[in-house]
Amino acid sequence: MYYTAARIFDGSDWRTGAIETREGAVTGLVPKATFAEGPGHRHFGECVLVPAFVDAQVYGAGGRLFSAYPDSESLRVLADHSWQGGAALVQPTVATNSPEVMRACIDAVRNYWKEGGEGIGGLHLEGPWISPARRGAHPVAFIHPPTVEEASELLAYGKGIIRTITLAPEQCGDDVLRLLLDAGIVLSAGHSDGSFAQSMRAFDSGFSTVTHLYNAMSPLHHRAPGLLGASLLHPGVCASIIPDGHHVDFAALQIAQRAMGGRLFAITDAVTESGSGLYRHRYAAEGYFTSEGTLSGSAITMNDAFQNLYRKVGIAATEVVRMCSTIPARVFGWSAFGTIGPGTAANFLVFDKDWKLIERISEPGSRTPALCGAAHTG
Repeated sequence: MYYTAARIFDGSDWRTGAIETREGAVTGLVPKATFAEGPGHRHFGECVLVPAFVDAQVYGAGGRLFSAYPDSESLRVLADHSWQGGAALVQPTVATNSPEVMRACIDAVRNYWKEGGEGIGGLHLEGPWISPARRGAHPVAFIHPPTVEEASELLAYGKGIIRTITLAPEQCGDDVLRLLLDAGIVLSAGHSDGSFAQSMRAFDSGFSTVTHLYNAMSPLHHRAPGLLGASLLHPGVCASIIPDGHHVDFAALQIAQRAMGGRLFAITDAVTESGSGLYRHRYAAEGYFTSEGTLSGSAITMNDAFQNLYRKVGIAATEVVRMCSTIPARVFGWSAFGTIGPGTAANFLVFDKDWKLIERISEPGSRTPALCGAAHTG
């Protein structure tokens, strides 16, 4: 199959020619003169082709919060809903919960992959090893520092399934952190009350990213820069941010992007209506809240994130594509996603000349478990 448009952005540069695909994968970008127009060619006129988005933090969709309904159906609904918003791959996230729920979620991802389920890139555990002082909507009853024994048991049970763990660096000993890093887990600092020095040490020690910048973390004070200040300053750490206009003011987002550049990426942090389980989310004022009135999640898709970053924050469209696709794919090791080139998955988005999403392309075999992360050995 061949795909052409006025412009192709491959995640790094503007390219000319055509995207050539075979069996769900890109085989290359080739000159238009190398193929004949016909049934195997789609041309999108004055539009733009870009890599499909990925969403590294999302909790559920369609009334099925994953932690409340930890099964393959919830993952299928989540993957389908996310793809409607432009995300070809998502990382289902489980906030602080009981060991039983976390194991059930691990089982659900494992079973989903065994069934050939598409679009799921491994599991993100957000907690329970976080700071009670920065817990946000997380219930304090399950928050605690980890032991080596607990971490070892979790890694053994979730081997190949758990990709990311959000934790507070100041809550975890070096022996636990080394165990997690040696297992290939992506460590993200979040829900942390750590000092600037503690945060910088964590980044130097192997934390590669930060969870929802600004939210649930020690803030930047001119005498105590905190986790936020360390995130902005450290050259080797990336950070996610929620661009819904409620979790973070758009001006604050602009400040972060100017400070971090290619180290900042977008997530939805999206939840869904939930009347069962530990988290009871209710929709109000364009977001989700707990019964106590705590902001507990967003109601956006990745395309909403793209539009907000481009139109309301004023970031260049190509950089926003990178924030929604290329950067998170690199951070979490989804090598088949985030760019367009030989060997990458054949998932693309078509935008018109005004950067409005008009079509999503996903070829058969382009979102398989193997491509999305089932081969992960963390």
